[in-house]
Amino acid sequence: MDVFLIILGSICLLLGIVGCVVPVIPGVPLAYLGLLCAHWTDRAQLSWQELVIWGVITVVVQLLDYIVPAWGTKKLGGSKWGVWGSVLGLLIGLFFGLPGIIIGPFVGAVLFELIYFNFHPKQKNIDMPHNQKFKTALISGLGSFLGLLVGTILKLICCGGMIIYFIKELI
Repeated sequence: MDVFLIILGSICLLLGIVGCVVPVIPGVPLAYLGLLCAHWTDRAQLSWQELVIWGVITVVVQLLDYIVPAWGTKKLGGSKWGVWGSVLGLLIGLFFGLPGIIIGPFVGAVLFELIYFNFHPKQKNIDMPHNQKFKTALISGLGSFLGLLVGTILKLICCGGMIIYFIKELI
């Protein structure tokens, strides 16, 4: 049974790495499942404290993966409209696979910023030239894209740490 669990854990960890960049595969939770498989063997016994710590890290990284694109939008000067556009773009992008996940937050942030600049009654810069509005909206979209990259890097680091820990426990 140990051999089966070690193989299953290894597969989960490898799928976890793939899931960091492929949106339909929950990468970090799969990697955590790989650690649980190692725990259930007689060969490697992770303590409950270690499992809880890795579990908390898993939840935090998963949440950050959804929050960071919106934060990136806001950090590069996007309005609340751009942030909501980024979130909506990400949610809609989920239905279109990897291209949708990458492009969705960017397009959502840009479109909502343009809507905000052109139609929102409380917009102070409504007389801003159109090219300046578009430039500002693109920068907001870039923040969303950079946030997506940061989220992906966080997931890769987390899964990489779990793989190292898995191997360390088995040796």
